[in-house]
Amino acid sequence: MSAEISGVDAHDGRILAELQRDARISMAELGRRVHLSQPAVTERVRKLELNGVIKGYRAVVDYSRLGYGIRAIVRVGRVEYARVVKLIEQTPEVVNAFNVTGEDSWILEIAVIDVEHLDAVVTKFCILTETSTSIVLNMPRENASVLPARRENIKPAIKKVTGK
Repeated sequence: MSAEISGVDAHDGRILAELQRDARISMAELGRRVHLSQPAVTERVRKLELNGVIKGYRAVVDYSRLGYGIRAIVRVGRVEYARVVKLIEQTPEVVNAFNVTGEDSWILEIAVIDVEHLDAVVTKFCILTETSTSIVLNMPRENASVLPARRENIKPAIKKVTGK
């Protein structure tokens, strides 16, 4: 969806970038950073919230400081959708769950205390179907800002060769 279709203009894009960097910023400071008055920026933020572009605000926490020594990605094979959803809802260690296409039906991000805890959580999903688990070593990019999609920003990775 292009920015024009979604109703998000360049000012809104700058507002979104700043809010994703620091959601606790005051409207006055936000206005200064994006070169709009405080009332104008407040109204734009309100519209972005009403239109569902901004879905909410939350704290980003350091899992290791909360006692979770391991983060892992668990790929879950084909299984009845409702069974997996129910198990995800019953498993607080699942911090993100993606229903995907391809060989796997689900990709789960989990946070656990140690290898024993990892085994206990993964075993719950193994009972349903085949799984594959990878332990996250580091995350050079996490919670990156997302700006409005613009078709003109898409550049092909390689130049296509045509017969012309």
